Amino acid sequence: MSQASRTIASPSTARSATLALALELLERPSVTPDDHGCQALMIERLEHIGFQIERMTIGGIENFWATRGQHGPLLAFAGHTDVVPSGPEREWDHPPFEPVIDDAGFLCGRGAADMKGSLAAMVTAAERFVAAHPDHHGRIAFLITADEEGPAIHGTRAVVERLRERHEPLDYCIVGEPSSTRQLGDVIKNGRRGSLGGVLRVRGIQGHVAYPHLARNPIHQALPVLSELVNEPWDAGNDFFPATSFQISNLYAGTGATNVVPGELEVTFNFRYSSEVTQDQLRERVEQKLAAHGLDYQLDWTLNGEPFLTAAGELLEAAQEACETITGHRPALSTSGGTSDGRFIATLGTQVIELGPVNATIHQVNERIRADDLDTLSRIYEATLERLFA
Repeated sequence: MSQASRTIASPSTARSATLALALELLERPSVTPDDHGCQALMIERLEHIGFQIERMTIGGIENFWATRGQHGPLLAFAGHTDVVPSGPEREWDHPPFEPVIDDAGFLCGRGAADMKGSLAAMVTAAERFVAAHPDHHGRIAFLITADEEGPAIHGTRAVVERLRERHEPLDYCIVGEPSSTRQLGDVIKNGRRGSLGGVLRVRGIQGHVAYPHLARNPIHQALPVLSELVNEPWDAGNDFFPATSFQISNLYAGTGATNVVPGELEVTFNFRYSSEVTQDQLRERVEQKLAAHGLDYQLDWTLNGEPFLTAAGELLEAAQEACETITGHRPALSTSGGTSDGRFIATLGTQVIELGPVNATIHQVNERIRADDLDTLSRIYEATLERLFA
């Protein structure tokens, strides 16, 4: 008998449908972009309670869109079944895809926090809500992908485009990303900053360091403008977003020899930007500075996501009230952190929030969350549905 089987057989956990489903999902090594049967588990449960399932395999990526209900506003639970690689398994206390509940009550395994625990909580919340309200007002949906931890091209982004093409409304969305910081439900992410990346190549003339007049050093040429970009006040932020930040993540130049002026400098940078500026404004300001310095350069841009914000609305109010009722504390609102698939869903005009487990160990060795938190999270999801659709 496996460690996971011994764990779920204990009296304290055998009654928890949420924990049992989470363990089933965690046992599947669904390293991005492989779903490894996780979606089939969810689909079987959702079909059993009357959801209509639409499988969408796009670019080799497994996704599904499931809906229940005929009329009224639509709330989607969104998430991903793929996980990041485990890293060296020898560094884990237990094999990463053999989930266990340790003596301290933590559920351990790759994806426990990010985000198979949330997926299990969503499914069981829907099961209980449908059992109590079989003729509920409104529509409930699931938007699930296996391409969140990877390139994120053929997953949620692609499904959203299909929904847009057929004019399918999506009023509310709860993304199950691990939003909590110290205890479950202490933070709801009600937006995210935009992410704009660039790769700058500054061309010079290679030569011998002893004859600089015969060369043109791209590092020397680029340093003044790079300093300007680093120190530029791009904006002051606002009540929901911090000021836009510019960060250089990689610099590369040189042949490896100590006596050669390089012929090219490559600079990789990223903006995490607020709703006070647009990507077009950032691009224009950068390119104006480069032109002012007379550089011979090439600049390639990549937009990873626009900023989005749900400042108020029925969903945010319902989720905050649900958290406060279930946990005893009202969650703070935050737009911190990286990007999520919420950035694609928000383009439909949807009220989007992220609400999930504590994020302290995501992507780390020995990823873990409190096992009891999953039942609490499921109750929060259910209470949110009650406030919107009961």
